[in-house]
Amino acid sequence: MKSRLLPLRIAGIVFASILVARADVRLHGLFTDDMVLQRDASVPVWGWADDGEKVTVQFRNQSVTTTAAHGKWTVHLKHLSAGGPDELKVTGKNTVILHNVVVGEVWIASGQSNMEMAMRSVFDATNEIARTSNPLIRFYTVSLLKADHPVQNVSNTWQVSGPQVAPKFSAVAYYFARDLQKALGVPVGIVHTSWGGSPCEVWIREGVLAANAGYKRDILDAYPEALRRVEGTIAAWEREKADALAAGTNFTKRRPGPWKPSELYNGMIAPLIPFAIRGAIWYQGESNAGRAHQYRTLMADMISNWRKDWGQGDFTFLQVQLAPFKDYKPEPAGSEWAELREAQNYVARSLPKAGVAVITDVGEEKDIHPKRKEPVGARLALAARHIAYGENIVYSGPTYRSMTVKRDQAILSFNHVGAGLEARTIPARPNSAGSALVYNARAGNLEAPLAGFTICGDDQKFYRADARIQGEKVVVSNPQVSKPVAVRYGWADFPVVNLWNRDGLPASPFRTDNFPMITAPKTAPVKK
Repeated sequence: MKSRLLPLRIAGIVFASILVARADVRLHGLFTDDMVLQRDASVPVWGWADDGEKVTVQFRNQSVTTTAAHGKWTVHLKHLSAGGPDELKVTGKNTVILHNVVVGEVWIASGQSNMEMAMRSVFDATNEIARTSNPLIRFYTVSLLKADHPVQNVSNTWQVSGPQVAPKFSAVAYYFARDLQKALGVPVGIVHTSWGGSPCEVWIREGVLAANAGYKRDILDAYPEALRRVEGTIAAWEREKADALAAGTNFTKRRPGPWKPSELYNGMIAPLIPFAIRGAIWYQGESNAGRAHQYRTLMADMISNWRKDWGQGDFTFLQVQLAPFKDYKPEPAGSEWAELREAQNYVARSLPKAGVAVITDVGEEKDIHPKRKEPVGARLALAARHIAYGENIVYSGPTYRSMTVKRDQAILSFNHVGAGLEARTIPARPNSAGSALVYNARAGNLEAPLAGFTICGDDQKFYRADARIQGEKVVVSNPQVSKPVAVRYGWADFPVVNLWNRDGLPASPFRTDNFPMITAPKTAPVKK
């Protein structure tokens, strides 16, 4: 009899353990020790528990109780002021206490490899990492996950900035947080969720893509055929993985194949919603440069998608304009990368509380991952201070406003002139004759020639132009163009340019024309 009862007793113990496990109140994975909660907002705190279980969340002087339904519970903390650290306590049939919780500003950082690039890879990394100690800067890095359907949770922990952990932090996001924390004087938390090489469409909910006939045709319906073309490669990868597992060896190769639309939205954005945030910074576009014309709507729809799903209104969204890359070309030519930069500017102008950080001075011809990430984060922080926090500061370099033509000269006016326009020194580059083209203009030299301007007449043939600063305007001309029709600035994969404002911010590349784009569908109308 005892031999028969023993398995039953063991089974009973196991069953009771399962019941206890099910009864435990659990917090969503974004809620861990060392976390940052968003100040001055309705802050959702959520997790899982048995149906009907009473759950109480206590933080500072607030205590909020709710009842779990369908296995889930949510409460809201309100009007939190910056500061801490404090404890956050969650009580149901069990108690969970989070330690060292602070309140401040929370931002999402997302995109592809230039956002993913870690501090250990930046210029002067050793010295930069040694300076990362700051208890008011915290990071949460979302694990890489592709998913066919939206997932509900993440599994990582918040980390306090310091030399031991900062080498793995997103460099752009770290410099952004560093400058923002210094300017605001409050804790700053970054939720970093990016994946190298990812195109924009994988960060968009499938329903949004399906609702647009063009996206459905060109993105959703095209995926099965793209997958079919690499079936053999995928099969070989699966065999290699199985062999490695059978041999007990480590296997780190990523699964080959095309990006599946919406898979990173499902795996790395959906589980973050509705965590309270102030805004998002975004560094992506390289993988969409060949479809720059489409990016105008695709990127705008992604931003609108995130804003709608988060349910926190039009939170601030800041993009990093693509850095110069690929071989320098001394003569004017079409450029997919220039068109992608224009698309980024177009999106920022089209949507509320959106902006662009220009980084024409940090590109590397032979490296798509430029190592100087500090200016990138710094300019994002400047934009955030103005757009998200309303500071009356110069946060942008000159942007094109209008053009007038006077005889053989095109006269350009700009927004964001700040304290005035200036020419800056640029590196030597070979010109078409093979000799060095160098502008030895010191910062602030208003008489120095400007680089990167081209001009055309009715024939739409662009020539390198003479361009000089006159007051708050730039006068552009070329002897071969008697009647200017259009001017372009920095219109190249690797633009060599030197127009800045005296506040230390570079002018954005632009064009004054609406000539057909090389990435535009042949039958599509031209948009400007």
